[in-house]
Amino acid sequence: MPADLTAIQPITASCAGLLFDMDGVLISSIGSVRRCWRQWCRLYDVPGADTYEVPHGMRAVEIVRSLRPDIDPADGLRIIEDLELADMDDLMVLPGAAELLRSLPPERWTIVTSATRRLMIGRLAAAGLPVPDRLVAADDVTNGKPAPEPYLAGAAMLGFKPAECIVVEDAPAGITAGRSAGCRVLGLLGTHEIAELREATWIAPSLAGVHAVALAGDLSLSFVPA
Repeated sequence: MPADLTAIQPITASCAGLLFDMDGVLISSIGSVRRCWRQWCRLYDVPGADTYEVPHGMRAVEIVRSLRPDIDPADGLRIIEDLELADMDDLMVLPGAAELLRSLPPERWTIVTSATRRLMIGRLAAAGLPVPDRLVAADDVTNGKPAPEPYLAGAAMLGFKPAECIVVEDAPAGITAGRSAGCRVLGLLGTHEIAELREATWIAPSLAGVHAVALAGDLSLSFVPA
């Protein structure tokens, strides 16, 4: 018999700060990403260009190096940035993202993304989402996800210990990065199956059912688990 969804109890967790991934958590840019990387692959004569699938959570410069180790990665990165910035027509804000971000005190959250700063700001502007004063982009770290460096930097930027923060992620590489940094991780379904997100502390269907309340010195986060 089907599970009784009304019997699933909400989870409440306290934290000092929230560290959000961007693509797959706040916005969906998968159409642009797929089109632009396939175009990039054709430009650079990468075999299988028309069916290429981008590895989620990996920085663009690392993808460039993996596909064409013989070229200047800075040149390859600039080309894919230009392509993606020019292709945002079907970019979509994911359910619950705008409402949650706007409910949070600005000093309590930031974005930690594998996108470059230039692309990140462009996508957030196109989506009409708030841009945090302090953020961590691909250009700001030496070792991208799944290394812990991005989320360690995000927690430090907010002035909190990693254990005081909750990471919100959709990709296994980002979940590994958050857990390795010492954060708790809320994994969201969408780009990956639930079995691929098992390393997360919790899993939720989307941000649509995630709510936050600012208390004295803390945030109280509530959601119904997947």
